[in-house]
Amino acid sequence: MNRLNVPTFDNAPEASKPTLEAVNKKLGVVPNLFRLIASSPAALAGYMSFNDALTKTLDAKTRERIALAVAQVNGCDYCLSAHSYIGMNMLKMTPEEISLNRQGQSGDVKANAAVRFATFVAKQRGKVSDEEIQKVRDAGFSDAQLVEIVALVAESTFTNYLNNVALTDIDFPVVHAED
Repeated sequence: MNRLNVPTFDNAPEASKPTLEAVNKKLGVVPNLFRLIASSPAALAGYMSFNDALTKTLDAKTRERIALAVAQVNGCDYCLSAHSYIGMNMLKMTPEEISLNRQGQSGDVKANAAVRFATFVAKQRGKVSDEEIQKVRDAGFSDAQLVEIVALVAESTFTNYLNNVALTDIDFPVVHAED
């Protein structure tokens, strides 16, 4: 059960409604996470701006892999459920790949470096070693992409923490962090 109010479209703040309409147009539904964030038009605008900018960086599968790894680190069942669903149904990722991502790994060599690094960033709160940075560079990632990986960790951490605080009702097939 939600511990924070998750507004319906009709009772969401007026300033949030255009964004919720855009999400509905894009996805055909407005997931509970977006309606939860919509409680604060400022938070919704900030999140959407950050999210939109980051969709123009690393490829979609790598971004999804990072989201899965960070959600596992942060124990966020809502985000694990959402990103597992997106990974399998929209990006055609295999269950084996999703399982690896949740372990901070990937079956793709280059993506593995990014996912491992993102996992270290999340677990160590950014205090990673020079060696970890070098491993990501050696896999072919630029410093700009390192910044983007850290940004994706931060974005995921926001939604993980918010959903953990709110105990947001999961509106995807349920996946638990302890699985």
